[in-house]
Amino acid sequence: MNLPEIFVRRMITMLDNEYDEFQQSLDNEASTTIRINPAKFKGEPNLTRIDYCGTGYILPRRPVFTIDPFIHSGVYYVQESSSMFLEQAVKQIITGSGLNVLDLCAAPGGKSTHLVSLLPTDSLLVSNDVIRARGQILSENLKKWGKPNVIVTNNDPHDFQRLPGFFDLLIIDAPCSGEGLFRHDENAVQEWSSDNAQLCTQRQQRILADAWPTLREGGILIYSTCTFNPAENEENIKWLSEFADIEPVSLKIEDQWGVTPTDAGGFPCYRFYPHKVMGGGFFMAVVRKTGGNTIAQAKKIKDNALQASKGEKEVGNALILDKSLDILRFEDSLLAFPSYHLSDLLQIKNNLRIIHAGVKIGEMKQKDLLPAHELALSTILNRSAFPEIDLTIEEAITYLKRDDISPPSTERGWNTVVYRNTPLGWVKNLGNRFNSAYPKEWRIRMSVTEFRDERLKTEIEKFPL
Repeated sequence: MNLPEIFVRRMITMLDNEYDEFQQSLDNEASTTIRINPAKFKGEPNLTRIDYCGTGYILPRRPVFTIDPFIHSGVYYVQESSSMFLEQAVKQIITGSGLNVLDLCAAPGGKSTHLVSLLPTDSLLVSNDVIRARGQILSENLKKWGKPNVIVTNNDPHDFQRLPGFFDLLIIDAPCSGEGLFRHDENAVQEWSSDNAQLCTQRQQRILADAWPTLREGGILIYSTCTFNPAENEENIKWLSEFADIEPVSLKIEDQWGVTPTDAGGFPCYRFYPHKVMGGGFFMAVVRKTGGNTIAQAKKIKDNALQASKGEKEVGNALILDKSLDILRFEDSLLAFPSYHLSDLLQIKNNLRIIHAGVKIGEMKQKDLLPAHELALSTILNRSAFPEIDLTIEEAITYLKRDDISPPSTERGWNTVVYRNTPLGWVKNLGNRFNSAYPKEWRIRMSVTEFRDERLKTEIEKFPL
């Protein structure tokens, strides 16, 4: 790998006699790792587990993920293993219930889907991305994961100052120069420059400063990047300590994990180097806010536009299992959302741009309900409310391509299509044909030749889940 000379000199200074081993590791093929959704996959996969993540696993090889229905239904997420270290910060530090959590730079959704599996069920996760297109991808991945205690927003970090002291936990996986991706992506090497790394440092400091007021006193900040550059890592923690009242938070590290502890002026930090771990480069630091905003007092906000009628509530409640959720009318749709966080939803609605919240149940068409795709993928669906059609792997892929299927079913109306006991979405049986309700923008774009390729069918049979 042809590495930039400035980068090489810096890494030699940082690693000394470990540099040759580090450089060689960048030429090795990276492991493919996934994290399963514990709400959708029961049992233990026949795979090697990642030591510091209870739901993270190493695949023996990289399959063609596109043809696996499980990835489209949120059974697992493909994620770089070093990023899964977030689990240790959450499990070792975060206590209490009813937490408000902000994942500020969240797209495409790896840490957000991980968080919503780790947090207490009565917590609220707000996942944000400043770029609209990336926010849509984030929303799609969280809908597939299926949890109702989520709000996806599309805002600049500065906008969150409208919610002072609102969050108990703030995760900033900051945009960075991407040096930790060199092993995975040759383009990351070509795009790297010292000028860009300097711009990243300035951007990261702006994000930290803008988002800091939204964290309550005593709240936790988890700051991470996927770069090796100290200016974007330890130096930013030192910089934060110069204007903010913070105290260090330590994590317990096991030797076999391969994590390298470092220090940022008395603040413990954690580095992942590819010659010591199976994954790519990663950095994390955890600090506690000791001054500033106390816990925000919830404002009494009334929004009659969110009130569903008695009939709508009856329809919604018949379709979900979790009766702790409120049935709301949200942007012309019925929505299931945690009652405990209704006032939080209203505050966020009045201050930020929401892409999606909770689980959309569907739209009322006169007295009939047009079910939303995310309801089928959710963990709250009352599966007995609709007839189910079991699909073969060929039928499942055809459905995900949004092509016509003709399964053996006589149940008229809306049916849930299921692959290996996992819902994929809806079809409407009209008697003479089935209308697919799979979202057009989510469909698999495979050619007929690719679809009929026997090699791909072999890939499906060998996939380890």
